[in-house]
Amino acid sequence: MTAIDKLDRSRRKALAGLGALLLVPVGPACATPEKMAAAIDAFTGAATPRRGGITLEVASLVDNGNTVPITVRVDSPMTAIDHVAAIAVFNERNPETGVAVFTLGARAGKAEVSTRIRMATSQKLVAVARMSDGSFRIHSADVVVALAACIEGEA
Repeated sequence: MTAIDKLDRSRRKALAGLGALLLVPVGPACATPEKMAAAIDAFTGAATPRRGGITLEVASLVDNGNTVPITVRVDSPMTAIDHVAAIAVFNERNPETGVAVFTLGARAGKAEVSTRIRMATSQKLVAVARMSDGSFRIHSADVVVALAACIEGEA
């Protein structure tokens, strides 16, 4: 057996091994709608949030997913008795489901938060507000992203 024959055999084994890797199941590297629902349940303690009284403002079409401005507003008098305790934002297709959690109190003045987020692809965003009485409010928005961000493996 010559050196060329040995090299040819080892190359075939390597190619066969690489082909076998394609058969290995790989889980998603990003969040899923199911993971987002589980994250919302964890935030609410499995309580059912009611719709209304909260607004998630985000453009429905975003040119660049690297910087997407969002604003969440909650209808609340922000008094010691009746105020927003926390606002959480979730997504269904970024590498992580939880985008941000903002803790508020009666002295915040108004129940409004604004930030910029990165979005991996077109997806649904969900904002959930925890009220001081233990109730929850929810609002969602679908966002189409033309140029994605948050791609796994980027340097």
